[in-house]
Amino acid sequence: MQDTKKFFENLSGAGKSIGVLTSGGDAQGMNAAVRAVVRMGIYVGAKVYFIHEGYQGMVDGGDNIKEASWESVSSMLQVGGTVIGSARCKDFRTHEGRLRAALNLVQRGITNLCVIGGDGSLTGANLFREEWSGLLDELVQSGQISEEAAQTHSALHIVGMVGSIDNDFCGTDMTIGTDSALHRIIEVVDAIMTTAQSHQRTFVLEVMGRHCGYLALVSALACGADWVLIPEMPPKDGWEEQMCHKLSENRADKKRLNIIIVAEGAIDQNNKPITTELIKDLVVRCLGFDTRVTILGHVQRGGTPSAFDRILASRMGVEAVLALLEASPGTPACVVSLCGNQAVRLPLMECVQMTQEVQKAMDEKRFEEAVKLRGRSFENNLNTYKLLSHRKIDAELPRSSFNVAVLNVGAPAAGMNAAVRSAVRVGITEGHTLFAVNDGFEGFSKGQIKEIKWGDVGGWTGQGGSLLGTKRTLPAKHIDKIAEQMRIHNINALLVIGGFEVCNVTFTLVDARSRYEEFCVPMCMLPATISNNVSGTDLSIGADTSLNAIVETCDRIKQSASGTKRRVFIIETMGGYCGYLATVGGLAAGADAAYIYEEPFDIRDLQSNVEHLTEKMKTSIQRGLVLRNENCSENYTTDFIYQLYSEEGKGVFDCRKNVLGHMQQGGAPSPFDRNFGTKIAAKAMQWISKKLKEFYRTGKEKLDVVWDCVKSELIFVVMLKKVSCTKSCHRIPKEQWWLRLRPLMKILAKYKTSYDVSDSGQFIHHLNAE
Repeated sequence: MQDTKKFFENLSGAGKSIGVLTSGGDAQGMNAAVRAVVRMGIYVGAKVYFIHEGYQGMVDGGDNIKEASWESVSSMLQVGGTVIGSARCKDFRTHEGRLRAALNLVQRGITNLCVIGGDGSLTGANLFREEWSGLLDELVQSGQISEEAAQTHSALHIVGMVGSIDNDFCGTDMTIGTDSALHRIIEVVDAIMTTAQSHQRTFVLEVMGRHCGYLALVSALACGADWVLIPEMPPKDGWEEQMCHKLSENRADKKRLNIIIVAEGAIDQNNKPITTELIKDLVVRCLGFDTRVTILGHVQRGGTPSAFDRILASRMGVEAVLALLEASPGTPACVVSLCGNQAVRLPLMECVQMTQEVQKAMDEKRFEEAVKLRGRSFENNLNTYKLLSHRKIDAELPRSSFNVAVLNVGAPAAGMNAAVRSAVRVGITEGHTLFAVNDGFEGFSKGQIKEIKWGDVGGWTGQGGSLLGTKRTLPAKHIDKIAEQMRIHNINALLVIGGFEVCNVTFTLVDARSRYEEFCVPMCMLPATISNNVSGTDLSIGADTSLNAIVETCDRIKQSASGTKRRVFIIETMGGYCGYLATVGGLAAGADAAYIYEEPFDIRDLQSNVEHLTEKMKTSIQRGLVLRNENCSENYTTDFIYQLYSEEGKGVFDCRKNVLGHMQQGGAPSPFDRNFGTKIAAKAMQWISKKLKEFYRTGKEKLDVVWDCVKSELIFVVMLKKVSCTKSCHRIPKEQWWLRLRPLMKILAKYKTSYDVSDSGQFIHHLNAE
């Protein structure tokens, strides 16, 4: 198969020069992108230049354009903002300014530009590319460059990466910085909730998003806000009364606080701004509630980048260099984007034009069209919010007469509670009666089942662990008692949220159907485990929260050596036999190595890693980080690796070890896990409703399914087809997408490795991507 694959080793950067700049508003993760571009560029043999202060630095030249070294991007990964600076540049908007910029690039041999910024920055880059040959002709005519130089540098290649906390660029599911901004917002909301509950207050929060309501929408989903106002979905006339009615209804349900989230660009149906002060005055005047306003402002741009943003930016940075290496004079400027879990390359101007179409649609009050233009991710979030936002009074609810039970199995994972809340509320809206099962299947067998209502799950989205209680106990030995409880409570469908156990649960319950008619009901399994080891799914609820805990701890550990120098840290992560946390955590934390079960290693590999770190310590980089998955090897334990590194590194570096343990399983769920759990549970409950109606009418055989996020789509997959995809003895899937990220981690740590780019960064048109 080797000859059918395409490896990046065949794409040499020798003789090429790449300039990297950040422009427009800063966003967390920009530094991770710069680091990836620099290291990947140097790795393939190209020269890479920092262009400080964005386009202004390109126009001014001089010391603003400096060659980067491998060491110069060390310790950048965890830093927010952009260390190479960003500036608004009027000069670059003029022809004279672009002429000076062209001269500065030609003098340094730079004909490849990697631009990290918003749509304005990327539009400017494309205009520069289109004018390039004309600018060179002018420079030749004025005698500033020679004809030979103009021919040598005749084509300018542009690759963009979108850095924007607003997530307002069409063509990518997420822009660099968005996830980190959501972290800042949710940190504030969680803190506000504690003080608001003490005083029975209403809080009105303004978040960024002048033209895009993504931050407001997702943070409202992630914290269970009472009301959200965004520019893409102006409230209908009479919204003031509806909002006040909902706030008073929630307060009457003994909810001690109300949260209203407002995007800074929120408008009404007549395009008039809806401000936080307007909302505060409205609530005080109509309800008399104690109301406070909090405007988050630039705190959303600050802080360290989240694990998601570091990984996204690193993947995009590497992909940008590959795109530049593959570019020919006729290749259009592209932007590296995220579509589902895939890196893709899209025509830059096609995406820019569609982004501008969104604003045009909003200006012309074509709001439904604006939502569709925002893309699949935005539309899914909005649809889920609508499902959960309005509690119908009993008289308005459909009556299904179906009973649905919800339970958790396996180890606790952050985001489980958000999924349960979403399932319960969507199920009630569908007209079903929801039952909560405590302590998994063990509790099921003991009859720990009770009806759960709308108000019972209030405030659950931000709670870590499992409020229902969860155990690893499988149903096999309690099958007769579980069937009895299904019969007693007339359970018509099951929603099971848990880890690798959900696979075994499915097969056990399906097998029991021949003996117990009670199990001939629709069953839906949602993957929730920090290990991310459920077969057939790319992502599991809880894995993102755990990754952030690992990365945050690694940042602190590395910082502790800032005064010591020449120190290597050996960190043990959880995950069972699955190396997801060690690998992806290692990529996000800037690890030098990550030992996992899926990639066998021996003493020679360990020795090679020690020698690599010894060489590293001779440079200005004097800290090392090594991650080890807890079950990567029976004999090469954390203690063994620590002792080996300590002995072999004597006189060069010293070692410390740290076992992270169950802190990876605790804590408040990340915005991603809250949102992910909320969305897939809502979809799962809709699927259950559909199947209940179908079977009620036709009596067809029921299917058991698990919810999957595979590549770029969310789909249902029949679990019975997944038997062959699992190594049951080690609780890991046979195919794991994240293994493709391991070469990236090694490349960015300066190891020579092979990297298959056969399906990497496919160039597709934006409309197909959506």
